[in-house]
Amino acid sequence: MIGRSVRAVLPSLLRGWLGVAAALGALVVVVLGVLYAGDGKPGVVDARIWAVVEGVGPPWRYVALGTDFLGEPVGAVMLVVAAVTGCLVLRCPRAAVLSVVGVGLTVGTAKLLKHLVGRTIHGDGNLSYPSGHTAFLTALALVVALIAASRLGLGRTVGTLLVLASGLVAGAAMGWAQVALGAHYPTDVLGGWCTALAVVPATAWLVDRASDRLVGRTVDPRGQELR
Repeated sequence: MIGRSVRAVLPSLLRGWLGVAAALGALVVVVLGVLYAGDGKPGVVDARIWAVVEGVGPPWRYVALGTDFLGEPVGAVMLVVAAVTGCLVLRCPRAAVLSVVGVGLTVGTAKLLKHLVGRTIHGDGNLSYPSGHTAFLTALALVVALIAASRLGLGRTVGTLLVLASGLVAGAAMGWAQVALGAHYPTDVLGGWCTALAVVPATAWLVDRASDRLVGRTVDPRGQELR
């Protein structure tokens, strides 16, 4: 039946733990935003981490630049197009929608927060909190992991660990690149990671709910398509 053949992008088994993670992520974003609102210098923790990570030389600088490219417009579009194409090939329309909407809302939220918080870096008025690059790559990794967990039918524990671990690895990689290149403070990176963690599960739930309603309107109680 049509209504039963569509896979949820946020499996019911994962909603509880990911919902908690999303709430905690949102809390961290708000707390850090309040702490660094209107600030233009690194905090104590930022300064200590920055002193160790910033200014890496070759070959690690090239790795950082390559990772940073994935968050630039061209690199980001390439990744999203690849994700959407993969979803369509696998006949997962909800996943394709989430790949665009989930990532888009995450990046949009990060940009909005930058203007609301007003934290700057390098004294040139460049808004820095939260890191949009980190938010983007983390969001994409969370989306891909959610799709994998859904298609593989993973249980609550394994599925949740896969999603969170994927987001952590992607966020850590992009976060390191941003700090190493001097583009963001470490707390900006944390804010970007938590922004994705808060937005993606909520968006996945909304995509599922909207899709279920659409299917309900086009399918009769026996599962036959209405014309």
